[in-house]
Amino acid sequence: MSIKNSGAAAAAAVNTNGKLPMEDKDEEEEIWKAAVSRFQAREEEIERKKMTVKEKVQQRLGFAEEATRCLTQTLEELEIMGDPMRKEVGMVRKKIDMANRDIKSLAQSCQKKEKEYKETLEAFNEKNKEKTHLVSMLMELLAESERVRMKKLEEINKTVGALQ
Repeated sequence: MSIKNSGAAAAAAVNTNGKLPMEDKDEEEEIWKAAVSRFQAREEEIERKKMTVKEKVQQRLGFAEEATRCLTQTLEELEIMGDPMRKEVGMVRKKIDMANRDIKSLAQSCQKKEKEYKETLEAFNEKNKEKTHLVSMLMELLAESERVRMKKLEEINKTVGALQ
């Protein structure tokens, strides 16, 4: 009976296409590996093409930069030919512009410092007035204290004189 059951089990395990389940799993795995491999190959090809295009763009940018430098130099040479002193005049104008910017900055700084100085001087004068007032109050208090002490001493002196 066990031979019958094992044969039936084997027959039941055969798929409709005539393959065993293990063979089907191996085939699915092979298909999956092939698909992943194709995908990776496509991705690598895309990356290679991308890098090729990027290199071409960088190369053209380099050419464009070199052409720009060359054209700029040519333009400068043409300008020099028009007026030999023009370059020196331009340099002096740039220096004047820089000096004007510096002067403006220094003027703003000076105004700010003047304002701070005025505020500080005002605060100083107020504190000085306050100090003067406090010193005069102190002098008045000291004079009053001295007067009161002298009065007490005179009273004590009278009391001591009366006791004798």
